[in-house]
Amino acid sequence: MEITWYGHSCFRFVERGMATVVTDPFDSKVAGYNPLKLKADIATVSCNDLAYNNVSVIRPEPFIINGPGEYERGGVFITGIQTSPLTTNKKDLRNTLYVYDYGTMTIMHLGQANNVPTQNLVEELGQINIALVPVGEGGALNASKAAELISMLEPNIVIPMHYETPHSKLPLEPLSKFLKEMGITQLETMESYKATASSFTEETRVIALDPKLMAL
Repeated sequence: MEITWYGHSCFRFVERGMATVVTDPFDSKVAGYNPLKLKADIATVSCNDLAYNNVSVIRPEPFIINGPGEYERGGVFITGIQTSPLTTNKKDLRNTLYVYDYGTMTIMHLGQANNVPTQNLVEELGQINIALVPVGEGGALNASKAAELISMLEPNIVIPMHYETPHSKLPLEPLSKFLKEMGITQLETMESYKATASSFTEETRVIALDPKLMAL
């Protein structure tokens, strides 16, 4: 499994023999970064905002999942769960978190969740191997709430998203706030994360990915 971050909350999951997934494809005019041009079989959308829902940048036309439910495509089982509505610019936007089950590992993408899920929901989610967590506020979790969520979930791997970078246009907090909240002084960074079930340890690791910028 290879996980690549394109900035904001957009990732691509590639696993041999299974459907390729892109999460929250953005409009670069809104989110920043370079314009996306991606290939995928499935696109998941956490909320109906151009910072998360610009599926036109994906080719060929993907199977689009944009709300709660249970789905299966190309060997990937996906569960969408609605979180509490969030308010942005006086508009109510439904946010959906997604759990992707690849059989040997699970990935959770929280989208623009702005509240820590209940203990009951966390228990229903079961073991999460890789958690993609917003940490920069801006309508989503801030650093302290993100840290609280991680302590409840106890995932094997945490990959922060939705935070300020030199490429982002949105008013977000820097990653350093989250690292301070987590007590992290030495951060693992990678261009992309290659995950195998055998590499997981009981201790939670935080890994920051460098955003892969598309050519202009």
